Amino acid sequence: MEAVNSAVAQTNLLELRNRSSVSKHLLRGSTSLSCAKFTSNFPNYGLQKIVKKHNHAGSIKCSTEAYLHDLNFPKIASSTAEEKVGVLLLNLGGPETLNDVQPFLYNLFADPDIIRLPRLFRFLQRPLAKLISVVRAPKSKEGYAAIGGGSPLRRITDEQAEALKLALKDKNLNANVYVGMRYWKPFTEEALHQINKDRITKLVVLPLYPQFSISTSGSSIRVLQSIIREDDYFSRLPISIIESWYQREGYIKSMSELTEIELQKFTKPEEVMIFFSAHGVPLSYVKDAGDPYRDQMEDCITLIMAELKSRGINNTHTLAYQSRVGPVQWLKPYTDEVIVELGQKGVKSLLAIPISFVSEHIETLEEIDMEYKHLALESGIENWGRVPALGCTSSFISDLADAVVEALPSASILDAKSSSAPTETEIDPLQYAISFLFGSFFALFLLLSPRVLSAFRNSLF
Repeated sequence: MEAVNSAVAQTNLLELRNRSSVSKHLLRGSTSLSCAKFTSNFPNYGLQKIVKKHNHAGSIKCSTEAYLHDLNFPKIASSTAEEKVGVLLLNLGGPETLNDVQPFLYNLFADPDIIRLPRLFRFLQRPLAKLISVVRAPKSKEGYAAIGGGSPLRRITDEQAEALKLALKDKNLNANVYVGMRYWKPFTEEALHQINKDRITKLVVLPLYPQFSISTSGSSIRVLQSIIREDDYFSRLPISIIESWYQREGYIKSMSELTEIELQKFTKPEEVMIFFSAHGVPLSYVKDAGDPYRDQMEDCITLIMAELKSRGINNTHTLAYQSRVGPVQWLKPYTDEVIVELGQKGVKSLLAIPISFVSEHIETLEEIDMEYKHLALESGIENWGRVPALGCTSSFISDLADAVVEALPSASILDAKSSSAPTETEIDPLQYAISFLFGSFFALFLLLSPRVLSAFRNSLF
């Protein structure tokens, strides 16, 4: 099992980019793309090279050599009013009841962008997902039970969709806003079906992940691309995809405002250490597959701290990564280990910021608010606080609306023919059945082997 896990993430990001084609970007500040090293993995689509620059204030800006087809930022044209504009919000999804936990976990681990097996072992994807979901479900159910019996993510995302629709209307853009979840209802495929039914004529795709990662935005875009490849309607639909937006002024200011508010709740705000806790990804995603997530996360924190400094806030800060699963190495440092180290160093006040999340869910409500808070108090940290997720904060929603308006002029028909990766429909049915049967026997062997199961269970928990 360790050998299989150690082979995770060998597929290069270029393969993902080829599958998902290229998306058009128009965001405030001259580009919606992050200033990250992954840009060299883009195929040649006639786009210009992006350049990362740091100014003296610590902010990160992109030069005019940006990934844009058109550097003119037109306002909403009169013809846009005649369009049927749609906005698709993409999110992870979460089980709404305890009975949903195991199938939700299966959907999660069956995603090849979550467990990235080398081609030789891909027949194990679904049997392995079944095994992991069965083994992990009991502990996961405990977590969801602790926050009320299910994830609030769908409710919050629906509220964000409604708030975004109203914000767009205030900006003179009437648009239908849809929600598509990757691993639970309403699935991305369901949202796309409704978009087709409504005969939307121009679509903006907005993942609710500030920073891009293969395992989040990339996975959702891959699903979108597979549907575009096979559906006549979507293959002709002008689409603009906003892959990351962590560098937007509205987002940075919204995060800084919430941080400033929470700092004032401490008796001595100036002594509080700001603790950014981001969702982790396997290290191999960054090192081997070129995932820009770590670079974007560090850039994001630089921007937030620069904004806080402009407000007279000069607190120390640190970054760590949470939610690691399995025996492979993930991005370091790990949140739980850093909390213990800070307590040992004498830090007494800590303000946690869930930097990669814009909605409350299991990783904020249970992992941070319960597990990490308890660990912090045990480690000698006396004062604990946590910045809430942005949710429907008005300045945040207004900025998302601006991002949609700015992205509309770049909407174009995506090239869905460039991918050479085989889809399931292209796989020989007999070959697939044999592979699945073999994989099922392999998973059954693991389930019946106490020693292997015990080691596997320990690595997961």
